[in-house]
Amino acid sequence: MRVLGVDPGLTRCGCGVVEGSPGGAVSAVCFDVVRTPAGAPIGSRLVAVADAIEDQIRRTSPDAVAVERVFSQHNVRTVMGTAQAAAMAIVVATRAGIPVALYTPSEVKAAVTGSGRADKAQVGAMVTRLLGLAQAPTPADVADALALAICHVWRGAARERLGAAALTATAWPAT
Repeated sequence: MRVLGVDPGLTRCGCGVVEGSPGGAVSAVCFDVVRTPAGAPIGSRLVAVADAIEDQIRRTSPDAVAVERVFSQHNVRTVMGTAQAAAMAIVVATRAGIPVALYTPSEVKAAVTGSGRADKAQVGAMVTRLLGLAQAPTPADVADALALAICHVWRGAARERLGAAALTATAWPAT
């Protein structure tokens, strides 16, 4: 399975593509960060993010896209930009016919490090180790994007099966 992970952000949007199988080894296909200038118009910044994600999809043909679920932060302006960038990733993937999965930061941390409370350094170190990289990907947004992709490779299939089972269970006629 090949997964594009997106750590959304307007100033820095991390993108990373990972290949692997549930419970198996994973390898990095490519990773990068999309940067947009803080003073640029919001529309231009969102187009730049969308274009970069679309380019990644075109170049790498992922089976799924994993996006960090935006959670409440103290700075409303920051959370708005993050949510808008996440929306761009969701729209671009959906238009390309690629399934999208959303994961909370604690789900990703738990999948990659074993602890939902891991800090950025721990996530970066585990991503480096799991992917066999010579050094930790920088900035942290890239490591987070790769962690999202790893999380989906390892947990996505089980998550989809549970969702399908829940739908089947609710679709059974009452007796």
